[in-house]
Amino acid sequence: MTFPVEDRQGFSVVLLNGEIDLNNSPDARKVILNNLKKKHHVMVDLSDVAYIDSSGVASLVEGFQYARTNDLEFGLVGVSEAAMSVLRLARLDQVFTIYASLDERLEDGG
Repeated sequence: MTFPVEDRQGFSVVLLNGEIDLNNSPDARKVILNNLKKKHHVMVDLSDVAYIDSSGVASLVEGFQYARTNDLEFGLVGVSEAAMSVLRLARLDQVFTIYASLDERLEDGG
C-alpha cells in the first residue's frame, strides 16, 4: 500500500487512510521515517483512517521519537474518531501534538 505525501508550507503531510494494521503499517512507517530522514517536518493526516491497531500506533510513536531526537517537528492532523479512540486508550493523545487540520497548525505559527 502506498500513502501519498503532500508538501505544504514546510511540512511533508503523510496521508494515511483506510485500515492501518499489521499488513500495511510497515509501509506507513517507511513513508513517515523516509520524510523525517530527509529532514522534513512531518504531519500525519489521520482524517481518513477507519482503524488503526498497535502496529500502526507504533509507527506513529517511532516517527515521533525520531523527530524528537533529530529536532524536527512531528504531529497529527485531522485525527478520525476511530484513530482518536485508540490514541486516547493508550493515552497517546497527551503525547502527540494534535491539530484539527494543517491549517490550524500553520495558523499556530511557531
